[in-house]
Amino acid sequence: MTKEAEKINEEQRKLQVTGGSTFILSLPKGWAIRNELKRGSSMVVREEDDGSLSIAPSKFVKKEKQDEAFIKASLNDNPDAVMRTAISAYLDGYNILHIRAQGQKVLSSKLRNHLKTFARHYLVGTEIVIDTPTDLTLQVLLNYPELTVQNALSRMSIIASSMHKEAIVALKKLDYPSAKAVIETDREVNRFGLYIVRLLKLAVSNQRIVKEIGLNSQKDCLGYRLIGKAVERTADHATKIAENTLLLKEPVNEELLEKIGQLSGLANSMFENSMDALFRHDFNLAESVIEKLSQVHKLEKEAVLFSQNAKIEEIVNLRLLIESVRRTAEYASDISEVVLNLNVDSVLS
Repeated sequence: MTKEAEKINEEQRKLQVTGGSTFILSLPKGWAIRNELKRGSSMVVREEDDGSLSIAPSKFVKKEKQDEAFIKASLNDNPDAVMRTAISAYLDGYNILHIRAQGQKVLSSKLRNHLKTFARHYLVGTEIVIDTPTDLTLQVLLNYPELTVQNALSRMSIIASSMHKEAIVALKKLDYPSAKAVIETDREVNRFGLYIVRLLKLAVSNQRIVKEIGLNSQKDCLGYRLIGKAVERTADHATKIAENTLLLKEPVNEELLEKIGQLSGLANSMFENSMDALFRHDFNLAESVIEKLSQVHKLEKEAVLFSQNAKIEEIVNLRLLIESVRRTAEYASDISEVVLNLNVDSVLS
């Protein structure tokens, strides 16, 4: 809306006092007529976080979304498709998800097992409360204040950082079991990522829960969504480091390991500092992370140069591995840029 249009929809009215203590403000007559208001009509008045008041006819107040979602499934349905529908309902804020067989049929054991495994591994705070041949019901039992956006992000970042460190140790020792353990850990990050999306979607649609999930205002939701995605991608690249380690047939030479170790140490410290900057609302720390990106690119070139001494069949995996370390630093820079945007007011005069 342009400033001119805003002025057309805006007018000043003086506050009146009646009975010596009651404050009265008249409503625009045209607005009242358009909304079919009359004497005695019920109005909802709500104080917003910035101190302003919002006034609306009762009929305008959105009804709370129903708490239960019902998903019909047939024997021929793809379990992944049903699962995606359940995930969408979870992300959309439903607290009870009923997956029911269509007609007089039953849910296939494959579908039920698929959904139960996914719920246990990926849906934070969700329990299976009904498990029958015709009905599988999942219920979200976790309340917002018990695990805020910041709490979930903190856990995600700690796991992602540990995954990166463990993947590099697995590379140095060519420890295949440790590399596989890193890959398995990735789902822990993904489950918190889904939970954060759920909270942010709820906050965007309902301003009243913004404080409950640990944010200052609705405008912060986009920033936190971008950060959550960046943390997920950081964990994905730790997984890729582990996956490429599994493809190596022999230990990496010491010189290359030294260069990868230097690159990894810088990249992971940038990631940890970017998250510290977020939680501490530290504009300057975030800026310092971004400034280190040029060092990362320099170390990456050196590592790539040393990788040329490896056997030809190993070079591709080593290059991909080095790229994943570099991407970790770039995601740290992305997170820091969002932190700058969220905290720019702290450095403005």
